[in-house]
Amino acid sequence: MEENTRKKTAREKAARPRTAEDFPLQFARTRRFSLGVPKNFTVSPDGERVLFVRTADGRSPLGSLWLFEDGEERVLVDPRGLGEPGEVPRAELVRRERARESGGGIVSYATDAAVRTVVFALSGALWLAGTDGSAPRPLPTAGPAVDPRLSPDGTLVSYVTGRALHVVRTDGTGDRRLLAPEGPEISYGLTDHVSAESIGRARSSWWSPDGSALLVVRVDESPVRHWYLSDPSHPDKAPRVLAYPAAGTANAVVSLVVVRVDGERVAVRLPRSADPATHPSGTWTDPAFEYLVEGGWDAAGPYATVQTRDQRTAYDLAVDPVSGATEVTGRHHDDHWLEFTPGATASTRSGACPGDGLPSGPEVRAILGSAGDTVYFTASDEPTETHVWAYTPGSGRTRLTQEPGVHTAAVGGGTLVLDSRTPHDHTVTVLRDGRPAGRIGVLSERPLVTPAPLFLSLGERELRTALYLPSWHREGAARLPVVVHSYGGPGLQTVVRTGAWHHAVNQWFAEQGFAVLSVDGRGTPGRGEAWRTSIHGDQLTPVLEDQIDALRAAAERFPDLDTGRVGIRGWSFGGYLAAAAVLHRPDVFHAAVAGAAPTDLALYDTHWKERYLGHPDVQPENYERCSLVAHAHKLTRPLKLVHGMADDNVVPAHMLRFSQALLAAGRPHSVLPLAGQSHMVTAEGVADTLLWLDLAFLKNSLGA
Repeated sequence: MEENTRKKTAREKAARPRTAEDFPLQFARTRRFSLGVPKNFTVSPDGERVLFVRTADGRSPLGSLWLFEDGEERVLVDPRGLGEPGEVPRAELVRRERARESGGGIVSYATDAAVRTVVFALSGALWLAGTDGSAPRPLPTAGPAVDPRLSPDGTLVSYVTGRALHVVRTDGTGDRRLLAPEGPEISYGLTDHVSAESIGRARSSWWSPDGSALLVVRVDESPVRHWYLSDPSHPDKAPRVLAYPAAGTANAVVSLVVVRVDGERVAVRLPRSADPATHPSGTWTDPAFEYLVEGGWDAAGPYATVQTRDQRTAYDLAVDPVSGATEVTGRHHDDHWLEFTPGATASTRSGACPGDGLPSGPEVRAILGSAGDTVYFTASDEPTETHVWAYTPGSGRTRLTQEPGVHTAAVGGGTLVLDSRTPHDHTVTVLRDGRPAGRIGVLSERPLVTPAPLFLSLGERELRTALYLPSWHREGAARLPVVVHSYGGPGLQTVVRTGAWHHAVNQWFAEQGFAVLSVDGRGTPGRGEAWRTSIHGDQLTPVLEDQIDALRAAAERFPDLDTGRVGIRGWSFGGYLAAAAVLHRPDVFHAAVAGAAPTDLALYDTHWKERYLGHPDVQPENYERCSLVAHAHKLTRPLKLVHGMADDNVVPAHMLRFSQALLAAGRPHSVLPLAGQSHMVTAEGVADTLLWLDLAFLKNSLGA
C-alpha cells in the first residue's frame, strides 16, 4: 500500500501544470546553469593577479571582468556602468556562436604581457582598463571593433573592423589601418568557419614579443559556395549569406601575413603540399595544405602548424618575419587522421615535454602551461575523469588532483588556478607555491533536481555508461520505460563524473518515471587512438551498436528496465543518432526525438566530415551508408524532428530534406521548427518548453 501511494504521488507530481519555477524554467533562465560560472582565467607572469569573466549571479546574463588579488576577488569592470549597450557586430555574434557563448556583456578580453592592462569589446565599442583599479575608458575606433588584442608592452591595441586589421595607441591616438581586404570576401584577423567550428582555432592574430609586428591570418572566402540562411518568421529581412564549405567542396584560402606597425608587410610562404614520399596512402588522399591549425609568436619568432586536406599530414613551421620564408621543424603523419593536443605546439617549442614522465595509459588532454621547469597538463587514466598533472624533468610526473571529476587549471608564475568539477560541487581554488591562497566564487545555481547517476562499465567493450533512476523508485516495484540520451559522437563525452547540466536534465526525465541511459561508445574521446579512430569510414554502425549493447547489458543488470519501451533523444550528433536508431533498429528503439540532426552528411563542413568519411566524390558509399535521407523509407516508429531555423552549423536544410524524404515515402513524423534559434538553444520560453514537449512526446509514444 505504501509503495502504491508513493507511485501515485509521483505520477500526480509529474502530471501537475508547470509552476512559477520548475526545473525546465530554471534550466532556461540559468542558460544551462552556466551563468555565475567563472571562466577565461588569465594568471599574471608573477602569479600575483588572476583575471576572469563571470556574471554577477546564476541568473544575470551579463558578464563582468573580475580580478583576484591578495586573496580576494573584486569586480574590475561592470558593463552596466559603461552606458547603454549597442548592437553587437555580426562578426562578434558569429565568433560567440562558434565558441558556444550564450552570455552577454563582457565575454572575452585580452591583456598585455604583464597582465596590467586589459582590453575588451562591448557591443562593438573598444574599452581599456587597468588592474590598478583605474576607471575603464573607451578608445576611438574606425568602426565596430571585434577581437581586440593588446601588444605585450601594453601600448597598442589591434582590432578588426570591416574585415580590416587596425591598430590604435592605448592613449587613444594614431588609429590606422594595417591590412585592408582586397575584395568583399577577404578578411584579415578573422577566423573562417572551418577553423573556428571544426579545427578549434579561435584566434587569427598574434603580436610579436616586442610589439613591433603581428602575425595575421588572411582568409579568402571567394572559392567557397554561398548558402543563404533566411528567417521565415521575418520575410521582410534579407537572407544571411554564408560561406559554408560543405564536404567535397572548396575551402576558404587561408594564409598568413607578417605586418609591422609601420605598415610594412610580407606574405608568409607556406608550403603548398606535403612530401608525397612520406604522406600516407589511402583510398582518398589529398596532400595539399589547406588548413591552418595553429599560429603564434614567441621568443624564437612566429610559428604555424598546417594540415593537409585529408588530415593525414601536418607540418610545424618556423617563420622568418623579415622574408616570410618558412622552415619545417616537425612532421606528423597518421593513417587515419591527425588530432592536435591543445597547447602541445607551444610546449614543444619551449623545450618542455611531459611525455616521458607520463605513466603508461593516461591520455593527455591539454598542455596547460609551465612555471620554471614544471609543465602542467591534463590527462585521463579513466575515461570518465580528467585530472591535472605536473611534470618536472628529472622528477617525473605528479597527479595534483585526486577527487573523481573533471579538473583543469590556469598557470602563471608560482600560481595555479585549479578549476574542479566533481559530481557534487564546482570549485575554483587558487594555489600559490602549492598552498591555498583563496577561492574564486562559483555563483551558478544548483539544479532543483539532484542528479544521481550510476556510473557503469558495460559489456565486453566496457562501455562507460551513466544510468539515472527515479529517486522514488524501489527495485522490483515496477518496470520503467527507458530513454537513451547520448551524444555518442567525436569530441564530446557525456559520461563524466561532474555535475554537468545534462546530468540534471537526465535526472529530471528519470523523475517523470523513466530510466535514462547515457553511453559513450566508440568514437568518443578519452580512450585512446584505436577507440577514437574505430569509426573511420563509418560513423553510424559502431556507434549504434554500442548504444544497443549498453542498453542490453544495463537491462540484464537492472531488470526493472523495460526494453519493450525504449525511446531515444539527442541534439546535434545525438539527434542524428536518435533518428538513425529508429530508422535502422526499430526492434530496439520505439520512439525518437532528433534535435538539430545532421541527416545529410554531405551538407556538413569539409574538415569535420572528411576526417571521418573521406571525400564524398571518392568514397560516396561512406556518405550513403551514414546519411539518413536515403533511408527515410525505413521509418516505422514515432519520430519528432526539432531544428533551429537560424542554425548556421547544422543548417535547417538537414531537417527539411529529411522531412521531405519521409513525406515522399509516406512516413508520418513530427516537425518542430524553432524560429530565430541557432544551433545553441538557450532562450527562455524555448529551451524550457522543449523539455516539456520532449517529455510529452516520449510519454505518449511509449505509453508511459
